[in-house]
Amino acid sequence: MQFGGRFLALASIGVAATIGMTGCSSEPQQADLPSGSTVVALGDSLTYGYGANSETAYPTVLAQLTKWNVINAGVNGDTSADVLARVEDIVKQAPDLVLLGVGGNDVLQRIPPDTTRANINATIDTLKSANIDVVLIAEPYFSTSALFGKASDNPLYEDIASAQDVPLYSGGWSAVLSDDTLKSDRIHANAAGYRQFAEGLYEYLQDKGVAQ
Repeated sequence: MQFGGRFLALASIGVAATIGMTGCSSEPQQADLPSGSTVVALGDSLTYGYGANSETAYPTVLAQLTKWNVINAGVNGDTSADVLARVEDIVKQAPDLVLLGVGGNDVLQRIPPDTTRANINATIDTLKSANIDVVLIAEPYFSTSALFGKASDNPLYEDIASAQDVPLYSGGWSAVLSDDTLKSDRIHANAAGYRQFAEGLYEYLQDKGVAQ
């Protein structure tokens, strides 16, 4: 899966330059999103940083690592429908990238998976139509057993990422919320957990050629 919009255009320029210099093609190289770029972290309480504070929330830590302007658009208790209702306001900010993580509250509120899938798809469609790149972030499936043991990603994120052809950062929250030393309660991270998540996401974005 590749990034679209700005990243795809920059990658195409890089490929053309490579062909011109070497006479043969090579794999496209995604351009780094430069320091000062505007990135919106859109989601629920895991984005907001519930259980810690604004200085230790993952968007703040990610901003320190990337030197991006990362806007924390996480709202405690938000469902996929709530995020969909807010996405037009995000589009107006014209960010270079949106990190989308929502759906955990849908499971807790027993919202049908098809509804969650439709809402997340509609959110991504809205961002894509505005030429805004998206990274989807998987959240755990909070079954009763997972609340007291090992968390695992909700499988719907892989389905959405595949259908939408967007990058998926998986396993980050599940790893944090499977470790009692990284949690503030059963379903939220503490400061150390948010840092671990941010560092893992940063490495993923570096691997994708988005972050330096």
